[in-house]
Amino acid sequence: MLLVIVRRILILIPMLVMLSMTCFAIIQLPPGDYLSTYILNLENQGLVVDEAEVARLTQRYGLGQPLHVQYLRWMRNFLAHGDLGRSFGSYGSSHSNKPVTDIIAERLPATIIISIVSTIVVWAVAIPIGIYSATHQYSLTDYVATFVGFIGLALPNFLFAIIIMWIVFAQTGHAVTGLFSLEFRHAPWSIAKAIDMLKNIWAPVLVLSTAGIAGMIRVMRANLLDELNKQYVVTARSKGLSERRLLWKYPVRIAFNPIFSTIGWLLPAIVGGEALVSIVFNLNTIGPVLLSAVLRQDMYLAGSIIMILSALTLIGTLISDLALVWLDPRIRYD
Repeated sequence: MLLVIVRRILILIPMLVMLSMTCFAIIQLPPGDYLSTYILNLENQGLVVDEAEVARLTQRYGLGQPLHVQYLRWMRNFLAHGDLGRSFGSYGSSHSNKPVTDIIAERLPATIIISIVSTIVVWAVAIPIGIYSATHQYSLTDYVATFVGFIGLALPNFLFAIIIMWIVFAQTGHAVTGLFSLEFRHAPWSIAKAIDMLKNIWAPVLVLSTAGIAGMIRVMRANLLDELNKQYVVTARSKGLSERRLLWKYPVRIAFNPIFSTIGWLLPAIVGGEALVSIVFNLNTIGPVLLSAVLRQDMYLAGSIIMILSALTLIGTLISDLALVWLDPRIRYD
């Protein structure tokens, strides 16, 4: 097993290099570049384009150089100094001319907290309901869980977020936007600030958990039903094995396979978050930053975030493969 892990890690290195090249190229695919967007915005505002400023930006960011030269310059700075470049931002933007690592670091804590709490809620709610629905097939609870699951899958997250905001504001007059109240937004961390965050985090967690709970209930129920109808379960039951021990010995463990196999999607979700929900709730997460960076062709910021998400996907896939070996004795990579 150790040899398998080492081999997989070594394979990750060239894959990460290829991913970084692909991410950088994708950001450059739209016509034009940052400078053309910058000039167009100034002209639309009726402002005069300063040719000296354009020349300075071209020289500073190497925008006039070939694509491969820009990429090598970006990767050289990253490997040598951990520097992912600076955000171009937009004129007057809070991200303008800031290091990409600083922008990501500002948004990362809130993103991780919301995503991890949402994931815990999804697993804690969906797995027991899925198991109960499978073991009590066609019961009233099973029908209710199925109906709620379909509603959760059909309802867009951003629409659910708007509904939650409207209901809370109509009933209490409190706007559930942002993670902190005004007096705590720029205050240092304290117990009072943590309590204030808990008062506001429930709304985005509820919205982000809904679709995940609905989907996982369906997956858990379907896989467990498939296992309960197999011959080894029938044989174990005929030999007098108790229903509880029979259920948790193998069928539930094997039904977890699809859930563990999607850990590769979980890590990038922790960083990426849900962009539309974050925009609706005005959350300082990475999702809106990525959307804004792509729209204004901020190649260093957008490319760095996409590269991080891709790297986390590969790492998560490795973790899920190892978790499946531990969970299911039938799976071996020898």
